[in-house]
Amino acid sequence: MHTDLILKYFPNLTETQINQFEALDALYHDWNAKINVISRKDIDNLYPHHILHSLGIARIVHFRPGTKVLDLGTGGGFPGIPLAILFPEVQFKLVDSIGKKVKVAQAVAEAIGLKNCICEHKNVIEEKGKYDFIVSRAVMPMPDLVKLVRKNIHHTQQNSLPNGILTLKGGDIQEEMRPFKNCSEVWDLIQHFDDEFFETKKVAYVSL
Repeated sequence: MHTDLILKYFPNLTETQINQFEALDALYHDWNAKINVISRKDIDNLYPHHILHSLGIARIVHFRPGTKVLDLGTGGGFPGIPLAILFPEVQFKLVDSIGKKVKVAQAVAEAIGLKNCICEHKNVIEEKGKYDFIVSRAVMPMPDLVKLVRKNIHHTQQNSLPNGILTLKGGDIQEEMRPFKNCSEVWDLIQHFDDEFFETKKVAYVSL
């Protein structure tokens, strides 16, 4: 089963969640043949490199029911769709400025019956909503991201981590995190997942 890797780290999934994660394999292979949302050579690494990687955020914070999360630059639905499966009582909005990628995310979300996830083709500058967290996967350097989304963070706290930005990053990010040294944290995902892919992968957080 493709989901064995997910169950290794998230053993308490419901049958519905297991089925949803399992369904992603055929859906992404099918869509990727039409619209390239994952590099052709990487599609066979869908579970470790994309789904489990997206769930790295869930090792840092367990979103409480009612939390609102904006996935910025979602591409084909990462990290938003795996997180929406894992947290069915959390509201996710997935946005991307490239329409055909949003189309894939929307189709996948509908195919697996996600009720807590909406996908929109838009630039974040146009996004007016307020969220507890902004999540993204290496969309842009943190200083640029903070400038763009500060307006979208609301100030009522309901999670163990103060509201802010959680991004999946790779490599050396010291320089881009320097301006936020008093309100940020960086976690190495190799501490949470024992696949060598995660040796350089991190979750970077800035509270806003």
